[in-house]
Amino acid sequence: MGLFDSFKKESADVNKSSDKSADVVFNSLPENLDEFKALPQADLSSPFATAALTVLAFCYYPKDKELCLSMLDVLRGPRPLSPMDKQFIRDRFMDKDYVPRSYFKGAVPSNDYAPSVPYTVTVSENPYSYTDENYAKLFVKSGGADSPRAIQLRLAKDGKWYLWEQFILADIRQPESSDPWA
Repeated sequence: MGLFDSFKKESADVNKSSDKSADVVFNSLPENLDEFKALPQADLSSPFATAALTVLAFCYYPKDKELCLSMLDVLRGPRPLSPMDKQFIRDRFMDKDYVPRSYFKGAVPSNDYAPSVPYTVTVSENPYSYTDENYAKLFVKSGGADSPRAIQLRLAKDGKWYLWEQFILADIRQPESSDPWA
């Protein structure tokens, strides 16, 4: 019945060439780690869900760094964040707290990256998303970038898709309210 049932089946066929996308919808935002883990997508049975949860987790960094890092550790499974990973994340957030919000539908520079509700992340695959066995390279579109950004997931022995690598914290167009030229 779930949104990801069809993608899970299709994603299992590594040789399949396709250009699929799925909207991952969060009707409400979790207030703590337990609520994050209780989200239906947090079963990590789909790479699409894990990719969308990655976007969601990064949105917490500006207000609660420790909660964000704890969420990311859940998504990374048996491979928690290293001190270097945490430093990289900290550096990317210098004066750019809007970047993760930009991946939600409706979030664009003209509205200071205020997402539409319910909170929706569109996750896409392409013909090269499953070229490496047990890995998926999926893409999310930012309202402030011209091309989608990649999130790589890894399928573990437990059947869950964990965050392996992400490229979503790269710079994007700044919000119009903070752009001195707009």
